[in-house]
Order: sequence, then C-alpha cells, then structure tokens
Amino acid sequence: MESSLRYGGDSKSLRIHAKEMYPIATDSNTLLQLHGELDTRLGAPTYLSAMIRHFYPDRESQGAAELNWIIFNFKKDQDLRFKVGYEVVDKIPYFQIKENNWTFNADGKGKWNVRYDL
Repeated sequence: MESSLRYGGDSKSLRIHAKEMYPIATDSNTLLQLHGELDTRLGAPTYLSAMIRHFYPDRESQGAAELNWIIFNFKKDQDLRFKVGYEVVDKIPYFQIKENNWTFNADGKGKWNVRYDL
C-alpha cells in the first residue's frame, strides 16, 4: 500500500493519502485500484475512489529531461536527492528535493507540495 502525509499550497491542510492496486484477473494489466485521502482540517475524506483499470500499451508520447544528484549519508542515516527536470510535452520545468521519507515538489506553474511517505 502506498501511504503518505501530504501538504500542498493549494489546500492549506494536511492530508493522509493511501492507494493500493490489486490484480483482479490472470491478466496483469487489469487491476482494482482503491484510492483515498483524508483531510485532517475537515476530519472527513476529500477523495475516495474504487475503479477497475486496464492498462493498454502506451500510445501517447511523454518525455522529460532530468538531472539527479544523490548525496548518500549526507548526515548519519540521511540521504538527499535533488532532481531538476523539464517536461517536454507540457513544457513545464520542475524540481524535487527528497530526504529519506520527506519530499518537496514544485513546478514552473507555481504548484508545490510536501509529502511524507509512511
């Protein structure tokens, strides 16, 4: 299960996020996806979904140029990763700073978020 604590500039509240995918057929391309988010300010779910997804071979073009710099043992038991990239199709620059479980993401459109992976 993917789970994380998230805070974004657009919401101004801490959210608990969880997502899990289960194969539902012998075909590994068909999955049941459960996805939800709880807003701690409201004390209520802000997003719930259950869907069956089938993944077809990707026909859309995507591309990005990225530079990564990883510093292992920056401090004792602490790794840092810096990522700077450019999404070619949407023409959006972005960057990421990741320290063990904490991640800060931002892009050229002014969107940003902070994430803690559980």
